[in-house]
Formats: sequence, C-alpha cells, structure tokens
Amino acid sequence: MLTWLVTYHCKPGQREAFREAIAKAGVQEVSKGENGNLAYDYYLSAANPDELLLVERWADSGAQAAHTWTDSFATLQELKAQYCDDVEIDKYERPD
Repeated sequence: MLTWLVTYHCKPGQREAFREAIAKAGVQEVSKGENGNLAYDYYLSAANPDELLLVERWADSGAQAAHTWTDSFATLQELKAQYCDDVEIDKYERPD
C-alpha cells in the first residue's frame, strides 16, 4: 500500500477558495473512484489557516502512477497553480 501526505500551502486567505474549487471540479469524487484508490481525503489544518492536507492511499505505486495521467489530476494541477504557493509531499510505502 502506498500513502501520500500532500500538504498544500495556499496563498494567504485562499484555502477555502481552493477547497471549494476542488469540490466543484469533482476531483475528490473522481479520484476515489479510480482503480486502486483506497482513500482520497482532505483535512483542514487547525494550526495554519492557509494549509490543506490531502491523504491519498493507493493499492500500489502503479495505481498512483495511473492517477497522474487522469483529467482530474490535470485539473488539480491547474487549481494548485492558481491557489497555492508551495506543496510538500511525504510518501510512505508499506508491503502488504
């Protein structure tokens, strides 16, 4: 199983607009329906009003790699460029 923790550092005051744009585009719902997706959930930081955390879990690295070729992934990249200053990604792989 592959887990990605993606921390979006939004432009000041833009976290809610980013979250709403993601929801409107259906990125979360589409990603959750992809082959090999085990979880795809967003969390708000209680400490930083400009941070949004995405926790992705995939059956394997192949499923996650296929995700990067989808329209929803491309849409997320466009939204990220519009609303975020920086992104941190932590990856964890656990053998099953």
